[in-house]
Amino acid sequence: MTPLYQDWVRPLLFRGDAEAMHDRAIRWGARLQRRKALVRWLARRYTVHDPRLRVAMAGLNFPNPIGLAAGYDKNGHSVETLAALGFGAIEVGSVSAEASPGNPPPRLWRSPADRAIIVNYGLPNDGAAAIAERLSTADLSVPLGVNVVKTNRRCAEPDEAILADYVEGARLAQDACDYLVLNLSCPNTESGRDFFAGHVQTRTLLELLDTPGPGKPVFLKVSPLGGDEALDQLLEAADAFPWVAGFIFNLPPGKPVPLSLSESELERMPGAVAGKPVEGLIEERIAALYHRMDRDRYRIIAAGGVFTGEDALRKIRLGASFVQIFTALIYEGPGVVRRINLELLELLERDGFGHIGEAVGVDVP
Repeated sequence: MTPLYQDWVRPLLFRGDAEAMHDRAIRWGARLQRRKALVRWLARRYTVHDPRLRVAMAGLNFPNPIGLAAGYDKNGHSVETLAALGFGAIEVGSVSAEASPGNPPPRLWRSPADRAIIVNYGLPNDGAAAIAERLSTADLSVPLGVNVVKTNRRCAEPDEAILADYVEGARLAQDACDYLVLNLSCPNTESGRDFFAGHVQTRTLLELLDTPGPGKPVFLKVSPLGGDEALDQLLEAADAFPWVAGFIFNLPPGKPVPLSLSESELERMPGAVAGKPVEGLIEERIAALYHRMDRDRYRIIAAGGVFTGEDALRKIRLGASFVQIFTALIYEGPGVVRRINLELLELLERDGFGHIGEAVGVDVP
């Protein structure tokens, strides 16, 4: 963390409501990206160029293994500015076929002692068509992903309608991005249904998308719950569809234990926890999935508690090919991506790796 951000910027931001400050940051980024020369200056300042960090995955080339996770720029307003902070990829969303206001506020809180945030957004977004149109003019030098989810409505829907909503969202978004993520596990929707538990519906959704196929590599974002049986069912569902490129684990619902917040505080903060408290569960699931999957075909994108190069490399050594951050950007500021990438280069030398790809899965049998 830079002294400027640590001593001046973050204290000011953290005095305000978490969602209001986040929205303000997105608006600043949207204004900033109109000034192309300034965006180029940011990219020169923050981007680490080193061939040892390049990642080839799903037919795409990523300049480094640190991406921005979905949820930060939900509507794609600030992708050029964010990419200039040195990210290896930007993922927008979650995006649904129809616009949705999400859950009523307040719906975002910070827990600095835990290096965490509590998220109960409920998927607010402008709708896939509007976001795809916005992204169509983006000028990016890194891959762009769009995270697609079902429209969050305040009523129960039949299975056919839920699946059709996913298909429509993917259809609208696919031409505006380099890869798609199907978010099959959102912990904060209105219904709270774990619709894809057991992955029978996962296979049904993939069958619906298979004609004529999405035309872009697809990653499946799934729950970290359910144990090894759920992983086996996931792989069985995905194996028949060659355009499924890999997997991402979502946040678990509920609150991990322990947290520094009191019970009375947590009662006022519904939603899922992102950041350091979910790190252990996510890493255990990454290793289990890497152990089971076809390593020549699939790739894992990891997120959850990545604040340092050590955090990123640990997930890579457990089987991830690419790592995403979100919470760290809030706590550490715009220089965090550069710092993590520079730390990764030092760690590669320390551990005797000539390239980041050599470290993938080395700690898993």
